[in-house]
Amino acid sequence: MNLYVGNLDYGVKEAQLQAMFSEFGEVTSVKIITDKMSGKSKGFAFVEMPNDDEGREAITNLDQKTIKERQISVSEARPPQEKERRPFRPGGGGSGGNGGGNNRDFRRRF
Repeated sequence: MNLYVGNLDYGVKEAQLQAMFSEFGEVTSVKIITDKMSGKSKGFAFVEMPNDDEGREAITNLDQKTIKERQISVSEARPPQEKERRPFRPGGGGSGGNGGGNNRDFRRRF
């Protein structure tokens, strides 16, 4: 079972999550999601537990638990929802006008 852990303090380490979740069963992986540019935590993680019953037990016991002064949320991870695709519409930006408004001075030059 893949678990989502949200509202994490940015200082929480993967080893800490491993220890917390392993109290409820085997943990096969822990991945704190980080910003690609800075490498800093984004405040959420995924924990993989192969036994669904143990995963549900972890959810029951750890959801809404306070860790480093933050109340974490633990739930079963769901695949990201696909965004609605818009039909392709070629063409571009707005009109090529003169910017609108009253441009009398512009017209007088010609």
